[in-house]
Amino acid sequence: MKNLPVRMARWSAAHPWRGIVGWFVFVVLCLGIGVSVGTNAATADDFRIGEAGRGEAIATDGGLQQRPVEHVLITAEPGTGKLDVAADAAAADVAARMAKLPEVLSVADPVRSAGDTAVRVTVTMKGPELEGKKHVDPLIEQTAAVQKANPGLRVEETGSPSISKGVDKLRGDDLSRTEVIALPVTLVTLLLVFSSVAMALVPLLLALSSIIAAVGLSMVASHVFPDAGVGTNVILLIGLAVGVDYTLFYLKREREERARAGGRLSTQAVVELAAATSGRAVVLSGLAVAVSSATLYLADDVIFSSIATGAIVVTLVAIVSSLTVLPAVLAKLGMRAERRAERRAARGLAPKKQKAHRTGPGRLTAAVLRPVAKHPVATLTVTVVGLLVLAAPVLGLKLTDMGRETHSRSIVAMQVWDRLNAAYPELKSMHQVVVRADADRSPEVTAALRELAADVKDDPRLSGTSRLTTSPDKRISMLQLQVPHYVSSDEAQSSLKDIRDKYVPETVGQVKGAETAVTGDVARYTDYPTHQEQKLPLIIAALLLVTFAMTVHAFRSVVLGLVGIVLNLLSAAASLGILVMVFQHTWAEGLVGFNSTGSIGSRVPLFLFVILFGLSMDYQVFVISRIREAALRGVPTRKAVIEGIGSSAGVVTSAAVVMVTVFASFAALHLIEMKQIGFSLAVAVLLDAFVIRMLVLPSLMLLLGEANWWPSRGVRRARRTTEQAPRTLESVG
Repeated sequence: MKNLPVRMARWSAAHPWRGIVGWFVFVVLCLGIGVSVGTNAATADDFRIGEAGRGEAIATDGGLQQRPVEHVLITAEPGTGKLDVAADAAAADVAARMAKLPEVLSVADPVRSAGDTAVRVTVTMKGPELEGKKHVDPLIEQTAAVQKANPGLRVEETGSPSISKGVDKLRGDDLSRTEVIALPVTLVTLLLVFSSVAMALVPLLLALSSIIAAVGLSMVASHVFPDAGVGTNVILLIGLAVGVDYTLFYLKREREERARAGGRLSTQAVVELAAATSGRAVVLSGLAVAVSSATLYLADDVIFSSIATGAIVVTLVAIVSSLTVLPAVLAKLGMRAERRAERRAARGLAPKKQKAHRTGPGRLTAAVLRPVAKHPVATLTVTVVGLLVLAAPVLGLKLTDMGRETHSRSIVAMQVWDRLNAAYPELKSMHQVVVRADADRSPEVTAALRELAADVKDDPRLSGTSRLTTSPDKRISMLQLQVPHYVSSDEAQSSLKDIRDKYVPETVGQVKGAETAVTGDVARYTDYPTHQEQKLPLIIAALLLVTFAMTVHAFRSVVLGLVGIVLNLLSAAASLGILVMVFQHTWAEGLVGFNSTGSIGSRVPLFLFVILFGLSMDYQVFVISRIREAALRGVPTRKAVIEGIGSSAGVVTSAAVVMVTVFASFAALHLIEMKQIGFSLAVAVLLDAFVIRMLVLPSLMLLLGEANWWPSRGVRRARRTTEQAPRTLESVG
């Protein structure tokens, strides 16, 4: 046979120990190489988006880029009133300690809050903004030392570095918790499917080894596509789901073929049969996930590039494991079973009774398919209308960047951040007006920026506090305006719009040859979702094209390609609609455990569409492959649809339970965007496996009939061959 999965399975089954040892050597090499080259982390330059990103680039060109900043907040213990001179002494101690640290660039003079309820010491760290969290520990230690020396005061620290460090720790703790949930539930599900500890452990162990190998390879890939810090999360999320699914598809088919053979075929032959069917489906499904994930590169965003890289690497590794080591493991298990049977025969014992092979659907599947077969029009109408109703809330979708203010308050630095903002509201956010011009125009630029500052001084949406800085070479100037409102507030958003559309054009915009941009916290928050909204149509169009092309290639049918597009759009839209219903409102806060921001994370829809389109192809390929197999045997299309859906329902249901468990465990995370991603994917898989594949797909294929296979002639040719065979036998007789 020239079929690659079959050839690989034949070699692995013939040399099982070589296949098993070779796989684990591959895993160790991948991890070892990855550790040796290290991870190439994304820098601030990689995160720049829109006008805000352009402004940051201009500021960096003049050495005016944002630095990692920490704030030490000194307050009285709750209920003790205003601060006394002890607070000033503590602030001076903090400043002296911080100034001695090699990680610190500068320490500002202590600032008292209005009402003398707090004193703050602002510490600017050396190095890029994103690397502050790596070096913040010495600062936190000094703050703790001052707190110990002043038990009558509350001395705390917050800032971007300490908050980022807290977020990373919380994310790590959450991921450990998801493993504690997902792994046991996955194992129990597999035990119910196979009724064998050995067979249940195989998918889990192969998935985990694939994840390990993928982590190593992703480190290597990060030197081409920098890692934004989310790659490992994606590898865990996708790796466990597809790794178990692909192995499950293969294992179930191998058991079916073994039961059907009834001992008449060798273990190697049974493994080859499974490879010829499910092996091909695994390759097609995996490639669909990988190619779908690759469309995320079109987002032109380092975070989505990291997501795409992680998803592609772990999916391809999962395919390799299913085609190499899995046949070897199955061969060893089969040989062990044969030896046991021989020993039983040698002792004169009767052969162990084999589990009967069930060719038809289970009772529950049969009960679902019965009305579908009798009333396909009604089934299709009701389910499609229901999915469209679920999708309707998408019309009210509001995308925002899930910034710092959405982080869990279980992070200590976030609690301090809230107290800091209460005492110093002007620190909540800021605008930065950046101007680049020839050095000889510096006086004109600074005069225009001062005019801008004067124009907005009395604007109630701003604090009235501003700071003007100019680069040493006089080419770059920056005006920083403090905003006493969170970045998501109407005040912050409207002030940004007015500064960009009115104040800048009327002032520095009049300087000939000057390049201007408005960046800062509010601009970052605003420009990122706008960028995603602009890229979403392009990526969805690419997804539709990929889905169509891969389905047509797999089944030689344009009709099935169009069906795949429609079904994927239905399930994705319905899932996104449910996500909007749950997370943009407050009614489900207690059920799901979150505080509504009234919006959806700007990355979530893209991630949902891309990953769901890929994962949906798993079920699409597996189910339609079964239907097509029956049709190629000459079975009428109507009967082939029912037979194919029925025979694949069990494994699709089992795979869906595993995926839903993995994704739902991510819905328990504290980080709101990860929670939304986990929730939406869990809902999407449920809808896809139990509504789309069990109701919409069979009813639609039943209505289409022979048109399902257009323009392919393979099914019609098989049917003619089957019909002519009895006539040939009669003529011979």
